[in-house]
Amino acid sequence: MKLLLVEDNEQLAHWLIRTLTDDGFMLDHVGDGEAAEDALRASPYDVVLLDLNLPRMSGKALLRRMRSRGDATPVLILTATGAIDEKVVCLGAGADDYIVKPFDARELVARVKVLARRQAPSRTNRVRCGNLLYDMDTLRFYVDEESLTLTPREHTVLETLILRAKKTVSKAALAESVSDADAPTSEDAIEIYVSRLRKKLEKSTATIITLRGLGYLLEDAEAEE
Repeated sequence: MKLLLVEDNEQLAHWLIRTLTDDGFMLDHVGDGEAAEDALRASPYDVVLLDLNLPRMSGKALLRRMRSRGDATPVLILTATGAIDEKVVCLGAGADDYIVKPFDARELVARVKVLARRQAPSRTNRVRCGNLLYDMDTLRFYVDEESLTLTPREHTVLETLILRAKKTVSKAALAESVSDADAPTSEDAIEIYVSRLRKKLEKSTATIITLRGLGYLLEDAEAEE
């Protein structure tokens, strides 16, 4: 899952980045509303974590812009005030959830996962392709009962493929899924990640197929035609 953190408090942002990446999320961070607007137009995200008091454009203004142009990305508001009036205003403007600082890291992670699942209600919490299992609650992959050890970018590439299993995913789409705001990922790098994943999936019936000129497809090699 790829998140956008919009927070101008560098100390808090650093803690959030460490907490969420340790839990397996990919994360882009920006410190003001205008930068967040640019990031949202440039790349898709599963959830936006949005502070309200931001320079250049407030969190409320950014939220209204998102919803006015039809951007339905789930938004979790991060705020220092628990006032009911503020909560009502934010929810009325299109926020999906609201958490008051300071908050427990476990609660934040749980809420982010709930919002991501809500965005894709057709998905179950566990997704399979052959004997490859992806548990969306723990963000872990398993081949049979054995957990796979993946780098964050390998994880995101495989997550993108399994959530679209049996469908072609372009190199450009995979590159976009793992790109950082300040460090775009090349399509050549995607070839490297796919090569590494194939080695790690050697014991799995799930296989990554290359469709030349189109992209990649994850399918069960043992499935009946």
